Amino acid sequence: MADIHELSAVELRDALRSGELSARAAADHFLDRIEAQNPHLGAFITVTAEQARKDATAADRRYALRSRNGRALVPLHGMPVAFKDLTDVAGVLTTHGSAALERKPALTDGAVPAALKAAGVLSLGKTQVPEFGLTAYSENRIAPPSRNPYALSRSSGGSSGGSAAAVAAGLLPFAPGSDGGGSVRIPAAACGLVGLKPGRGLVPAGESSGDPAQLVVAGPLARSAADAALLLDALVPGPDNQGAGGPGMGGRAHASYLELTAREPRPLRIGISLDSPWQTKFPFIPDSEALDALADGISRLEAAGHEPMEAAIRYDNRYPDAFTTAWTAGIGGARISPQREALLTPLTRTFRRRAQQRSAAKLNESLGFLRQFQQDTIVQYAPWDLIVTPALAQTPRPVGWFTGGTHGGGYWPAAEWAGDADGDYRKQCEYAPWSSMVNVCGLPAISIPVHWTGGAPGSGLPMGIQLIGPMGSEGLLLQVAAQLGF
Repeated sequence: MADIHELSAVELRDALRSGELSARAAADHFLDRIEAQNPHLGAFITVTAEQARKDATAADRRYALRSRNGRALVPLHGMPVAFKDLTDVAGVLTTHGSAALERKPALTDGAVPAALKAAGVLSLGKTQVPEFGLTAYSENRIAPPSRNPYALSRSSGGSSGGSAAAVAAGLLPFAPGSDGGGSVRIPAAACGLVGLKPGRGLVPAGESSGDPAQLVVAGPLARSAADAALLLDALVPGPDNQGAGGPGMGGRAHASYLELTAREPRPLRIGISLDSPWQTKFPFIPDSEALDALADGISRLEAAGHEPMEAAIRYDNRYPDAFTTAWTAGIGGARISPQREALLTPLTRTFRRRAQQRSAAKLNESLGFLRQFQQDTIVQYAPWDLIVTPALAQTPRPVGWFTGGTHGGGYWPAAEWAGDADGDYRKQCEYAPWSSMVNVCGLPAISIPVHWTGGAPGSGLPMGIQLIGPMGSEGLLLQVAAQLGF
């Protein structure tokens, strides 16, 4: 058998279920890799090694008992994962990436950990995030920044940046992320992974408190479409509506997303678009590497029998202000004592102050606009089966680039944050201009790593395409990703 971390998530699942590999052996292997690599990678804020080993030993005991009595195993028996540190895991600190919050262990599991633990996973810890998940990079004031495994001077993206770095570096077989404005797809693209944002309501929302526009949804980060499908299957209830996600979620009418990835999709009409709702407020020119990735993606789609064609999408220029109002509304109500507000990053502090000063009428006006934007955009997408865009407009950015800081290997001292919140935010919108409108529309989308700046997989930096589908097209998106070889 190959080294454990070289197995795909599906292969590791099979080895654990067959008894070829014990849960304790798998947990020990990944914990050893985390211990060796996390100091320079910054993927984890907290490693719960002792608890993980206890849970793995208990999983092996259950396996032995079920082998004797013939009972079925849970779907993800013994599979190691980690949760981004915006998500509560019982007994573990939830930092939200902030120095301004008091340190208290969570009393109960959040929706995503509860669903995946019910499916049999073992948690190895909590991964690095930006403060309150607000940014497209995973840097904060409480732990070293999350770095890109393919170039440690570069960011792994955000807000699921620590999880993406861990999967790409072989510290985890796959990981759940959450996506409120691109937070699964951005780090997936930066780290050369498949990242799926499901449609609104399909899976547990994750850390969605203070999310009045219902932007946030949980989704998988994985090295392949099949691995992403395996994790999605554990989050979404099956036809009996009693899967790991629990009753009351969106559910699925088919047996398995993993099974769907083995089937060829029908030929599709795919609209090609570089249009962005941010381009009127923040005019940008995509890097040549982003355009190369789009061209590679289009060539692959054509070779697979699909019909890509230009699609002109018109976005209302009121979108940037409305989205920003909704996106930052939650931080205004976060429970932070006045004495600790100075510990917030400049971006968080600035947007928190603006959210607190904004009237309820202004927020409601923005939410009403976004609902209309959703309807108008879905109508414009309707002539095509899928829409394709670059995943990012630029290559993965250097660590410290967004904040204007000069950061070495340790924590971020307050003096090293430049304090230009608006410049920081503009850079993020220019970096990932095709992400947030998908959340506003509630649609599924997937990031696929079709291009490497060095010309061959694993050389240079990864770049990807994004495919956007209609509601209920998660299976189709995974099929296309698998068809393209991912």
